[in-house]
Amino acid sequence: MQSKKRRHGQGRRAGDRFEWQTWLIVLAVYGCWALLTWFHAAIPLWVLLPVGALVVAWHGSLQHETIHGHPTRRRWLNSALAWPPLGLWMPYELYRTSHLAHHDNAILTDPIEDPESFYLTTAAWARLGPVRRALYHANQTLLGRLVIGPALVVAHFYADEARLVVLGAPGRRSIWLRHAFGVAAVLVWVTAVSGLPAWLYLVGICYPGLSLTLLRSFVEHRQAADPEARTAVVHAGPLFGLLFLNNNLHVAHHARPGTAWYRLPAYNRQIGADSVAARGAGLYVGYRAVARRFLLRPHGHPVHLAEHAG
Repeated sequence: MQSKKRRHGQGRRAGDRFEWQTWLIVLAVYGCWALLTWFHAAIPLWVLLPVGALVVAWHGSLQHETIHGHPTRRRWLNSALAWPPLGLWMPYELYRTSHLAHHDNAILTDPIEDPESFYLTTAAWARLGPVRRALYHANQTLLGRLVIGPALVVAHFYADEARLVVLGAPGRRSIWLRHAFGVAAVLVWVTAVSGLPAWLYLVGICYPGLSLTLLRSFVEHRQAADPEARTAVVHAGPLFGLLFLNNNLHVAHHARPGTAWYRLPAYNRQIGADSVAARGAGLYVGYRAVARRFLLRPHGHPVHLAEHAG
């Protein structure tokens, strides 16, 4: 059987030994972030905040690309390029581990096995009171996912991580200690050096930056008996395609995770991913189409009806 390392690094070509396209993304992300924070006082808030959120979400897309073996063949260098926690909330090492586990297509959407599932088990649902149930129902709409989704994601993640740290899970404390140093370094630049208030960076840039990431993932996966039918495709325009580094072509990404972002559109056409998505989780012509359908309408029920346990 092909090793996970090979599986997530496949898709390269000889000409990809120097991935200048991804190196340009690295320079653009950190360059834009540094300029926006340094010159924040000269930029109107109505420009600073949305552009800042776009840059933080773009950095998340870059982190995703490095997890899958880009822009170099050296894992330590890829990790170093994406490690700084511009979005503050999640340690890169934990993102890497959980995301690679998510790429087992057999467990996609499973609320127990898939770390990126938004579904709950029937047992977990039964333990919720009416207020929390209402929040999870709202989170199944696009508006809810954008507004309260980041808070739910972060709260759930921190609760799980606090339990693991208290129980002494191997390596957890050192990961969070390194992350704390990274967050401190980001905030020193943002506040002490650039003079941007920490609360404004957190609430006005990081939170909506995570909302943008959740926009991308909103329709990516849907529960279904057939694993091939669990992944969607959204044909985004140039802005969202670049922002998400074509991860919106999600069938192609799951079919060959090691494919570089700039090769995904061609690979999407090559494997007929649109037809696969149309027969399964959905084929959407842009995020406007997603919003028209699901802004106030739920994408599904929060409970995973086919979950194998609980």
